[in-house]
Amino acid sequence: MNKIEQLMEKYLTPFAVKLGNIKGLIAIRDGVSLAMPLIIGGSIFLIINSFPVPGWPEFLATLLDGKLSSMLNHIVNSTFGLMGLIATFGIARSMAQQYNVDGASAGVIAMSAWLILTPNIITDTAEGVPVSYLGSKGLFIGIVVGLVSAWIFKSFVLKNIVIKMPDSVPPAVSKSFSALIPGVVVFFLAGVVALLIDISPFENAHELLATILAVPLGFIGGTLPGAIIVVALNSLFWFVGIHGGNVVGSVTNPIFLANTDENRLALQAGKELPHIITTQFFDMFAYIGGGGAVFGLAIALLFFGKSSQSKAMKGIAVTPNIFNISEPIMFGMPVMLNMSYLIPFVLAPIVNVLITYFSMSVGLVHKTIGVAVPWTTPPIISGWLATGSWTGAGLQIVLILIDMAIYLPFFLAADRAQRQGLEI
Repeated sequence: MNKIEQLMEKYLTPFAVKLGNIKGLIAIRDGVSLAMPLIIGGSIFLIINSFPVPGWPEFLATLLDGKLSSMLNHIVNSTFGLMGLIATFGIARSMAQQYNVDGASAGVIAMSAWLILTPNIITDTAEGVPVSYLGSKGLFIGIVVGLVSAWIFKSFVLKNIVIKMPDSVPPAVSKSFSALIPGVVVFFLAGVVALLIDISPFENAHELLATILAVPLGFIGGTLPGAIIVVALNSLFWFVGIHGGNVVGSVTNPIFLANTDENRLALQAGKELPHIITTQFFDMFAYIGGGGAVFGLAIALLFFGKSSQSKAMKGIAVTPNIFNISEPIMFGMPVMLNMSYLIPFVLAPIVNVLITYFSMSVGLVHKTIGVAVPWTTPPIISGWLATGSWTGAGLQIVLILIDMAIYLPFFLAADRAQRQGLEI
């Protein structure tokens, strides 16, 4: 056990630290997080419009000649449906701020570059940006544009290739002129790229990137092996003291958020939900109680803990874990770097993924409907809201019992060792 622990500390921990400190991944995490209030807020109105009660959507459709239901959908599209554009700003801003340059200007320039690369819909009466690209379909171009434009912006600023104004000029005006040269360069490059793509067989930059990323993203975001790899890496990083959600999520969250949004759009259109693996698939089912699915461990602690340490931990650890706050268990038991818990900590979320994927694929449990349920929502309630069905809540109950069974023998052994140690 000690040798395995030493190997993990020697190889996995430094790798996780380096990965977690990559500026681009930090920027992606921060940018997507900036859109989370819109995503969660929009989900509230999506729940209202699609409340999981038979006949509710039909009832809403009869009110005000359907205008109420249409307005609720409009609110969802104007919040949840803006994640791509907002994330573009947030990614560029975070990237620039990490280099100690003006993040707001970098974000605004990135948004403009994103719009240049996004085709307009032109009719006889109006012209505008397709709503679909503002959301999940525009998220991946937003990541690329946010990172590249921020890198160009900081390069010009740090090399002083900017228009400098006298000290008497207000700072806001001075920043605007400082952003002028890098902004023009970014706009020019975005225009050239958009033109080259326009004369190619591809429709636009979004479709080109989707084609390029179809195979790798399809594996990570749409397959069972990809989901297993994600939860295994998450557990391993958490185990060595690195926030697995921040490290792994920086890469995978955009993929799963896109899947979530596509399910949301399908629900609004009355179509079959296309994705099993979404953000809620992981948050509500794979990671019940947080990384490592430690809610099963919390239940084992509550009912079977006999040592003085276990008794002291019950109130401290179990209550927060009901809301998926796992740190008290992680550091209090402790689970982190405790080889006694390595096997269940990795195994439990993998088992949850397997059971959930199978249950949804064969229709035993409803797929997640695209509602961004807050991760702090207690189990059973979150399963019901995420799937719009009692089957989601039922599945969570089954998974909690299975997770407890996985953790129980390891917990009993650790608890027994603690009691024996106290007696000695």
